[in-house]
Amino acid sequence: MKLRALKTPAALVDLAIVERNTKRMAERMVGLGCRLRPHVKTHKCAEIARLQVRGHFGGITVSTLAEARFFAAAGFRDITYAFPLPINRIEEAANLSRRLDALNVLLDHPTTLHELETHAQRTRVSFSVFLKVDCGYHRVGVEPDREESVSFATKLSQSPHLDFRGILTHAGHAYRCRTREEISRVAGQERETMVAFADRLRRAGVRIDEVSVGSTPTMSVTDNLTGVTEARPGNYAFYDAFQAGIGSCSLSDCAFSVLVTVVGHYPDQNKLVVDAGSLAFSLDPGPHHTDPECGYGVFVTMDGRPVPELSLFSMSQEHGQVRGKGRIDFERYPVGSQLRVVPNHSCLTAAMFDRYHVVRDDEVVDEWSPVRGW
Repeated sequence: MKLRALKTPAALVDLAIVERNTKRMAERMVGLGCRLRPHVKTHKCAEIARLQVRGHFGGITVSTLAEARFFAAAGFRDITYAFPLPINRIEEAANLSRRLDALNVLLDHPTTLHELETHAQRTRVSFSVFLKVDCGYHRVGVEPDREESVSFATKLSQSPHLDFRGILTHAGHAYRCRTREEISRVAGQERETMVAFADRLRRAGVRIDEVSVGSTPTMSVTDNLTGVTEARPGNYAFYDAFQAGIGSCSLSDCAFSVLVTVVGHYPDQNKLVVDAGSLAFSLDPGPHHTDPECGYGVFVTMDGRPVPELSLFSMSQEHGQVRGKGRIDFERYPVGSQLRVVPNHSCLTAAMFDRYHVVRDDEVVDEWSPVRGW
């Protein structure tokens, strides 16, 4: 099928770019001496995950238990559930762990530890556990410079019912950066914080086998992972307009886009309307700290060339309003014509679609289905 024959809005995955992105990150981690455990939450489909783990040990990272079940069924045997384990999902996690070589779970609170130990003692199911550490993002995780964090890690490591694997973090504050140089500094902070905390724990008698880090921005630019055992980037498989805006990648590295159709001309308002709104793109505001006028994505032509004169400035449920940065040449974008939009956040946008149309040049060569739910 030709690309132009698709009904819109349609989620497009450029296979050549995904293959390039996944190969490059895999080679980068090998060169830095670090094991790659890619996050699969961006795409949530088995085909791309298999591309991500090529050349590495095969472990992956997920953000939901629905993803964990889906990828377990697809043959992945070593999975890290990178979200603080909800107490009401412990039984579910335990049942899944019985089917896998490893299901690693996260915690950062004594209540969760108590509930895990109670369940493990009662059922004789041992949980593989990471301690979540805050390396500067300030979302979740223990603070590594506090004495109670050392005490908590010590208690974890001494539990007879848990397999304490090590420490794990996510440098989400890299998304606040403006340049590759700023991202590089955050990457250095991420590594230094975790290595120092691991050393502190070891001096306190705590065994630390794994030091796990990772965000797509930091792993895309870092040149030093000494002391780190594994990295968990995920968005890099697709990248997106946000990553391009802060310097993690270039727009040509963005593998995911949404195909849209022009449905209306409004010359008095210097505006087009396309058939994709917030239920196709989400309302992620994008890198406003680098470009206050960034809108909700970047328009590109059918063959991927940027269209800088157009901006997706407003969305309702199904309507996307497009204004010109100058006067729009309406003859260039007739009603019925198609464009592609690289979204601000490919993770959220991909989650709006139940299938991806896989393309090479202008040909649709496959269709992949992601998992949904929690």
